[in-house]
Amino acid sequence: MKKDVQPEYYQATVTCNCGNTFTVGSTQEDIHVEICSKCHPFYTGQQKAASARGRIEKFNKKYGVKAEA
Repeated sequence: MKKDVQPEYYQATVTCNCGNTFTVGSTQEDIHVEICSKCHPFYTGQQKAASARGRIEKFNKKYGVKAEA
């Protein structure tokens, strides 16, 4: 094998805009992200169920799916 082909591997610190930090393995030393699992609406349970229902109804209407009683 060739020497010095693989990049350096670090225990990177990931910092979110919400202030949450955690450690992952990466080729970069520091990573900054806009959204993480602590502040994402899907993972925190703050996602609007009504907006999801609206998308389902729109899909059913578009493709002519009948609602079962």
